[in-house]
Amino acid sequence: MEEKDNLQLPENAFRELKDGEEYKPLMSPDKVYPEVNGWSVTWGIVMAIIFSAAAAYLGLKVGQVFEAAIPIAIIAVGVSTATKRSKALGENVIIQSIGACSGAVVAGAIFTLPAIYILQAKYPDMTTSFMKIFMASALGGVLGILFLIPFRKYFVSDMHGKYPFPEATATTQVLVSGAKGGDQAKPLLIAGLVGGLYDFIVASLGWWNENFTSRVVSLGCDLADKAKLVFKVNTGAAVLGLGYIIGLKYAFFTCLGSLVVWWLIVPGMSVIFHDSVLSAWDPSIVKNVGAMSPEEIFRAYARSIGIGGIAMAGIIGIIKSWGIIKSAVGLAAKELKGKSEVDENVKRTQRDISFKIIAIGSLVTILVTFLFFWFGVMEGNLLFAIIAILLVAVIAFLFTTVAANAIAIVGSNPVSGMTLMTLIFASVVMVAVGLKGPGGMLAALIMGGVVCTALSVAGSFITDLKIGYWLGTTPKKQEGWKFLGTLVSAATVGGVMMLLNETYGFASGSLAAPQANAMAAVIDPLMNGVGAPWALYAVGAVIAIVLTFFKIPAIAFALGMFIPLELNTPLLVGGIISWYVSTRSKNAEVNRERNEKGTLLASGFIAGGALMGVVSALLRFCNVHLVSDAWMEGWLANPLSQIASLAAYCCLIGYFVVATKVKK
Repeated sequence: MEEKDNLQLPENAFRELKDGEEYKPLMSPDKVYPEVNGWSVTWGIVMAIIFSAAAAYLGLKVGQVFEAAIPIAIIAVGVSTATKRSKALGENVIIQSIGACSGAVVAGAIFTLPAIYILQAKYPDMTTSFMKIFMASALGGVLGILFLIPFRKYFVSDMHGKYPFPEATATTQVLVSGAKGGDQAKPLLIAGLVGGLYDFIVASLGWWNENFTSRVVSLGCDLADKAKLVFKVNTGAAVLGLGYIIGLKYAFFTCLGSLVVWWLIVPGMSVIFHDSVLSAWDPSIVKNVGAMSPEEIFRAYARSIGIGGIAMAGIIGIIKSWGIIKSAVGLAAKELKGKSEVDENVKRTQRDISFKIIAIGSLVTILVTFLFFWFGVMEGNLLFAIIAILLVAVIAFLFTTVAANAIAIVGSNPVSGMTLMTLIFASVVMVAVGLKGPGGMLAALIMGGVVCTALSVAGSFITDLKIGYWLGTTPKKQEGWKFLGTLVSAATVGGVMMLLNETYGFASGSLAAPQANAMAAVIDPLMNGVGAPWALYAVGAVIAIVLTFFKIPAIAFALGMFIPLELNTPLLVGGIISWYVSTRSKNAEVNRERNEKGTLLASGFIAGGALMGVVSALLRFCNVHLVSDAWMEGWLANPLSQIASLAAYCCLIGYFVVATKVKK
């Protein structure tokens, strides 16, 4: 390794290469560096466990799963610096790569599988187990890795400088700064303590309310009751951090989608259908629209428009990526036909797991998934199992490129939208072949869980591989050890999910789990022959097409349409803070440094808030109450608790802005 002072990414790292120009990574392809060893694997597993637990809690609580790559990279750097390890850059990449499985596997699992618990309240016959949750997550994750590897060369090497890879860029810079001896971990740790303590006070002590709403004053109550207009903002530290990292552009469009639903569609439906009972796709609806609260109108009708938008955005993504799919398959087929000794001549930094192993591994994984469907889900029905595995394998493979493309361009993966479309398609097909009712719902949700995890892991993995490409890691080692991280994360998320169900209950409303609720809402009518709100889906689909035509990110807008308002508004607050701290100075370097420090602070808020959320859940599970439930319920029902919430939120924002300041 070069001396620390010379550790710097080449100037052509982020631009397109000229004809005949070659990118030379930080770690030379001609040398061997410490990468996979007891240190990196152990820390990678520890990070996978911790961040899987944290991400599962946050995702189920607020519906947003944070990308763990940056905080894990920072911790890896901090630990290697504290222990004075030399040549730790390659090790840190492996730690990050194994640990980052956490957020990806969690997203795949919690977007779908909690819907089983949600539907259990209505259909007690639906049962699940730790093994089913684990198998769906693990098999999906393994498929995602195997399906992505043939596309690695295209995305990370052939398209060098053409895709921005925002998440990978940030993580790479953290790892390089750490290798230089930078003090990157300190602001993250402090922010983690602040954010963790803040969210712990809310969850376990109840000093102030979790949300601030317009109902805090009598005028707000009147507007909500009569005009169906309401404003809400979640005042948690973790969600604020998410907004900062997402950035103003995408936070704005997400929030805009939410405001269109809550301030236009919900009041509009109350006006147009005031005296009507719209229950064609849901017989449980007995109220006329005018008698519903804004929240009830949202859950019953408006959210379905967002579901249609997400599904259509996924389809548009596949159409746009068709050329990439064909070229990657062609490349893989060509290499499969090639001689096996070619691998020996490939540079260390371009060496993948052999395509023969990938092909055999893919077939074995598909076979195991088929057997899991046949005996574990379809109760021995061969026809149902065959149709299920065909649907899962084809959809997962096609959508892999969509996921990778989304991550490469904008750093966000529209996995929930693609999974919703999978569920709708799978439900229609399974009903057509005779699988209906609670058994059909369970089967479709398990199928959705496998696809969702595959797409989520594939999207996350392309980030890891790009980091490795820039720094000079051996792709083969990243690919091989990614499987271990996936299995560890799948086991962790299965345990956390069952713990949270026992503690809070998914059907109670204590856990938002918006994506899983949306999945349950979609699948229930389809599997009972009631039908689905196709008209609302169609409206959402048209909105997505129009937004795409005007080059507006349809997936962000549509997500805003079905995630509750209070969880979208803080994203905008975080995005505004991100814009503010990165534009205040006339000195571009100061702005860049403030933004980088803000990313560390936001990562600390996310990690600290989410981890303390898990602690709060464990305390509740163990029946440990730091304050009496009666006192907490009484105080939180008082409007003053919301005033206290707003005051605490302003203090938190103030701390964040001040903490981003850097010495000139």
